[in-house]
Amino acid sequence: MTLIQYYGTGRRKTSTARVFLRPGTGTISVNRREFENYFPTGVLRTEIREPLVLTETADKFDILATVAGGGIAGQAGAVRLGISRALCRYNLELRGALKKEGLLTRDARAKERKKYGLAGARKRFQFSKR
Repeated sequence: MTLIQYYGTGRRKTSTARVFLRPGTGTISVNRREFENYFPTGVLRTEIREPLVLTETADKFDILATVAGGGIAGQAGAVRLGISRALCRYNLELRGALKKEGLLTRDARAKERKKYGLAGARKRFQFSKR
């Protein structure tokens, strides 16, 4: 028996997600845990389901995701991008709708590095004239 699955990689901040879409009933598991337990807030859950709702494939696939690095917000963004990319592998015609909503664009914003002579990335130490 051959296992049909579609793979997509998603990254956001310092998080990386490996997402597998398998034909099923619509269950989502992240790191072998239930979706609702892994992402505590409804906003993050809605963000992740966005590509599925947009393409009307929410009940066609079981989603298996493994996520590493970063915090929950970054991980949610990584899973969303991974799902979007996997959906493109499943059906290339969905690409237009996903691209129009900006779901195929990797959010390149990341933490800016600290510079020498400064308190943080941009914050300076207090100036003293005398």
